[in-house]
This record gives sequence, structure tokens and C-alpha cells, in this order.
Amino acid sequence: MTEEKWQGKAVAELAGTDAELVWEALEDFCNLHKWMPIETCYQVEGVAGEPGLIRYCASSVQHDFPVSDSANTTTIKWAKEKLLAIDPVQRSLSYEIVDNNVGFASYVATIKVLPIHSHGSQIEWAFLCDPIQGWTIQDLKSYLHSSLHFMANKLQLAHPTHSTQP
Repeated sequence: MTEEKWQGKAVAELAGTDAELVWEALEDFCNLHKWMPIETCYQVEGVAGEPGLIRYCASSVQHDFPVSDSANTTTIKWAKEKLLAIDPVQRSLSYEIVDNNVGFASYVATIKVLPIHSHGSQIEWAFLCDPIQGWTIQDLKSYLHSSLHFMANKLQLAHPTHSTQP
């Protein structure tokens, strides 16, 4: 018997940050390391900005417990992600994890940037995936929520609130 797929969505508002500025940062599929708490993200195949592009994302994780003979061990957590669709007019992109060592068997996400209020925006990060061994759906939702809010904070710092009024 197979488990049902997990699905959910994280949302973050960026008050005073224009949706177009947020989209300009996120539409570059291979600059994720500028906005997320990961160490590297780069193109491994495909054409920049077009469906089929594959990026490699990785971070090292420090373990304080001994593994074999060493006191501290670093593990590289990585994923290869394929751009499935990108729509600059709707400010959305979809991608899937095609290979990883984190535990994802099937994962597809869509990120949308929506205008809200006057010069504000909202990022929506929706996902659909197979259950991940050793995780609960709440673990995944919590991870996406904290990652998205980290991203939103970095984007707001990069594009401080500005007023167009005299």
C-alpha cells in the first residue's frame, strides 16, 4: 500500500518590496545561494532561464558526534533540481528534484511572486511530494516555512522599502 502524496504551501509577505524586484532575483534559477541558507548553487546542464535547466545545490552540515575515528564530521547535503516551467508574466516557476542525498523520492514545487498592497509582494512556495523517510509532513512544512522566511528577509534587505511619494 502506498502512502498519499504530501502537499502544502508556505507564504511570506514582503511589505514595501515590489513584486518585480523579487521576481528579478528569483527568476535566475541558479542564484538560490544568494537568498537561501545554502552554500552553493550552479548550473550543470541546460540553457539559463529555460525549462530543462538543471542546477546543483549543496550545503555542508557539521556533526558534533563522532563518526568513525574523527571528532567532527561534515556531510554534504545536495540536490539536483530541474526547471520545469517559467513564466515571467505570471512571475512563477516550477521545478522538481531529480537527484539528491537528502531523502526526496519525488518532489515538485511551484514558486509564485504576487503583488500585494502598494509596493508590496508575496512569495508562495507550493509543493507536492512523496513522503520522506524519517520526516513528517509537518517537518517539511516547517523547513519550507523557515527557508521561505529566510529568503524573504534577505530579499527585503537587498531591496529596502522605498517610497515613491514626495
